[in-house]
Amino acid sequence: MHIAINGWFYDQEATGSGQYLRQLLTHLAKAAPGLELSLVLPPHIALPPDLPPAIRAVKSRGSRRAGKLSKVLFEQRAFPRAARELDADIAHVPYWGPPLACPVKLVTTVLDVIPLLYPIYREGLLTSLYTALVSAAARGSNHIITISETAKIDIEEQLGIAEADISVTYLAPGERFHPRLGSERDEAVRQKYNLPDNFVLYLGGFDWRKQVNTLLLAYTYVGEADGDAFPLVLAGAEPRYDDKLFPDLREYSQRLKIDDYLHWIGYVDEEDKPALYRLADVFAFPSVYEGFGLMALEAMASGTPVVTSDAIVFEEILEDAAYIVHNAREMAGALIALLIQQPLRASMINQGLALASRYSWRKTAQETLAVYEAAMRQ
Repeated sequence: MHIAINGWFYDQEATGSGQYLRQLLTHLAKAAPGLELSLVLPPHIALPPDLPPAIRAVKSRGSRRAGKLSKVLFEQRAFPRAARELDADIAHVPYWGPPLACPVKLVTTVLDVIPLLYPIYREGLLTSLYTALVSAAARGSNHIITISETAKIDIEEQLGIAEADISVTYLAPGERFHPRLGSERDEAVRQKYNLPDNFVLYLGGFDWRKQVNTLLLAYTYVGEADGDAFPLVLAGAEPRYDDKLFPDLREYSQRLKIDDYLHWIGYVDEEDKPALYRLADVFAFPSVYEGFGLMALEAMASGTPVVTSDAIVFEEILEDAAYIVHNAREMAGALIALLIQQPLRASMINQGLALASRYSWRKTAQETLAVYEAAMRQ
C-alpha cells in the first residue's frame, strides 16, 4: 500500500498541524515497515535530511512562494497531481485542506471545524471562500480522521458527514515530555527566558478562542493572595492586536492592575518547551474550544498539574486528571489550591502522569493504518 501525504505544514513544527504530521509520519514508518510513504512537499520547503529511510520526500511543481494563494494551488492542483504521478493508492491530507477532486482515494484529517463553530474565524471574503471550499472538499473524502469524539460530533453536525465515515485517532505527548528526561537543560532554559523561581504558565496563542483574558482576570485574585511569589508567565508569539480576533491583552492587564505579576516571554523555541513545562508550578489552559488540547497533556506528561476551562473536549481527554473550572473565580481558586496545598498538588501530578501514559503516537499510527486499510477495501 502506497500513501502520499500532503506536507504543507512539515516546516511548521510549532503548529498543531505540523506536530501531527511529523509524529504521524515517524510512527507510521515504525508501525508498518512495509508501508510505502511519500511526503509531498511544496516547492518552498527544502527536502528534509532527517526523514526515516522508509519515507520518500518529493517536491511538487508550482510556485516557490508560501502565501495563501500558493497554499490553495498546492492543495487543489499540485498535491493531487503528485499523488497520481507517484501512483499512490491513497492521498492523505493531514489537515483541513483537501482537494475538491482527487485521482486516488482520499483520506482527510480534520483537526477541528473552528471557523464553522465561531464566525469570527471566517470573517473576510477570502477566509469565507476558503472555508466553503474545504468544507465541500471534505465531504468528498473517502474517509475523515479527527482527533476527539468532541470534534467528531462537530464534524457530523457542521459538515453533514455520516458518523460511519469518521474515525477518531487521539493524539499523544511526545517522548521528550517527561518529568526527568532532559531536565539537565532546565536551568539553562530558565536563564534563557529569565524565568522566576516559581510561576504559573500559559503557553499558546492569544486569539479570542484561547480566552487568556479569563486567566488574566483570575490573576486579580491570585495576585492578591500570592502574586509576588507565583507570577504568571505568558509564553507564545504575540500577534498584532485587533478589536475582535486578537484582543489587546496588555491593555486589559493594565486595566486590571496586575502587570506586576506578569512575565511576557514571547515565542518559545520548540526544543525548550519540555523544560518550560517542568519548571512551571501549574499550567493554565483557559481555552473555550480545542480539537484535542495537546498542550495540557504535554504538561501532565512533564509532571506539571493542569487547570483548564470546562470546554467539553477537556472533560473527554483529561478526565479527572485536570482541575476543570467554569469561570475566572474558580480558576483562581484552583490555581491557589495547587500552589499551596502540597497533598492536592502531588495527587494531581500523579493522576496527570498516569493519564498521559495512556496516550501514544504508536497507537495513533496503528489506528490511522486501519483507516487506510478500510479505505482500500471500499
